[in-house]
Amino acid sequence: MTKLLNERLKKGELLNVDCPSREVLKRLTGRWSLLVLIALRDETLRFSALRRRIGGVSERMLAQTLRYMEEDGFISRIAYDVVPPHVEYHLTPLGCEAEERIALLADWLENNFSRIMEKRQASAARPVVNKPL
Repeated sequence: MTKLLNERLKKGELLNVDCPSREVLKRLTGRWSLLVLIALRDETLRFSALRRRIGGVSERMLAQTLRYMEEDGFISRIAYDVVPPHVEYHLTPLGCEAEERIALLADWLENNFSRIMEKRQASAARPVVNKPL
């Protein structure tokens, strides 16, 4: 019985409130993490180039996101011993696997964006009906 429990815990049960893989899911599916994966898809980038590529991300948020992604094994950070400091980021094999899946979602989103926006606008145009409690 213990072996089955260990196997289940290793795989993860995302719908279980106590599943530790939820923390990884939270980190990986954050807006900035998804965009980092896409930005690093085909190249190695320095921090400033990565920040420019991902418009709108603050320096602090990007640094925190990169730190989490490195901790989880999705990206690799290479710091060169030069002045001024030179740090580069690239996807690890695990990051490449995640990026492939994220790219499918991003492609789907881009291909269906107009449909989604139509639904959003239709929903916003409907009158709000107050239901009794």
